[in-house]
Amino acid sequence: MIAFLAVTLVVGGCAEEGAAPENGEEVEDEGPLEDKDVLVFGGARSLTGPLAIQDEACFGPIYRMWAEEVNARGGIYVEEYGKQLPVELLVYDDTSDMGTMTRLLEKLMVEDEVDFLLAPISTAFLHAAAPIANEHGYLLMGAEGGAKELEPMMASLPYFFSVLNYATHQIPALVDMLVENGVESVAIIFIADQHGIEYSGDTIPVLEMNGIDVAFSKSVPLGIDDMSALINEAKAADVDAVLCYAYPDENFLLVGQSIEMDFNPDLMLFGPGVCFEVFYQIFGPATEGIMGWGAWNEKSSPEAAELTQKLIEHEGGRNIDWWGHVPYYASLQILEQAIEMSGTIDHAVLKDVIATEKFDTVMGEVWFEHGGIPAECYLGQIGQWQNGIFEVVAPADQATAEPIIPKPAWPGQ
Repeated sequence: MIAFLAVTLVVGGCAEEGAAPENGEEVEDEGPLEDKDVLVFGGARSLTGPLAIQDEACFGPIYRMWAEEVNARGGIYVEEYGKQLPVELLVYDDTSDMGTMTRLLEKLMVEDEVDFLLAPISTAFLHAAAPIANEHGYLLMGAEGGAKELEPMMASLPYFFSVLNYATHQIPALVDMLVENGVESVAIIFIADQHGIEYSGDTIPVLEMNGIDVAFSKSVPLGIDDMSALINEAKAADVDAVLCYAYPDENFLLVGQSIEMDFNPDLMLFGPGVCFEVFYQIFGPATEGIMGWGAWNEKSSPEAAELTQKLIEHEGGRNIDWWGHVPYYASLQILEQAIEMSGTIDHAVLKDVIATEKFDTVMGEVWFEHGGIPAECYLGQIGQWQNGIFEVVAPADQATAEPIIPKPAWPGQ
């Protein structure tokens, strides 16, 4: 039996959506539609398995907090129903298995007939889910996962919107920083899935164009438990920087083994996990100088500071993702505003509103171009742990601190 978790914030029935006017023609006002008491947001997400940490630390805290906030103020006002509708969450556990995720996604749309979808976890899962949602005419606002491989498909996926900044936005900022700080050689380690393949494939040609030597680029399997051989290879190559495009478990392993083996190149940058507050809670002073994707912090804007405090209160501590929490929250603000602007929950109408309007969010003013958010809308692209704060260090015009290169030695070494 497929394991699942149904999270219910408000109990209520769902009814078929009302039809929206077509071709600009006026239709007679028949009054509020009936039998709609709640908006159900359904998701097939990794509540167990190797991707579960991302629901615990990434989009999970955001969509749960947002739903509670919406319900506390009475719901989302939908003009075609003439009232505010509270939010209910229906979340199934895909057990970090892609086949399970796609089956559950179909179930949510076909059997459960949820009103809206929550995105699955990881670039590869998002890549698989977007065409399925599009086929059924369901909006899919991305969450944990970059969408570079979806860029050529965007024209045929009008219901999909990429939310998180990813390689297209981040690699140029990274390479500019490497060049500016005299980095001449790098070793690349990447997870053997869509995320790692995308980032490594995007990085190598740009590094080579800028005269930076790639000593090696090697993939590792999900769940690897020993990276000592790769560390020794990078040591032997005497590289200036190590770039690790993997997931939290692999990134945490590489950091821990690098400390044990006293491997300390001038620059170390990792993928998801390093941007989590829990990374600092685990490694403490050893985080000093380590870089990761992102980025934002309380100094980025008053709205970012307010979101931080709300998350601390909601989570009972600093369970914060300094990469994704701002764009994830912004995506839900965008959807809510689109519903209120259009007065409908008709996805065919909403997709056009989201594609063409501008929205006031925790990121500031945000809009979409070709299905994705432009780089200038984000609060930062690269962060670095400095004195317990994940500072924005690139691009320079959004930095909250100067990058520390070379990174300090490991504590006690």
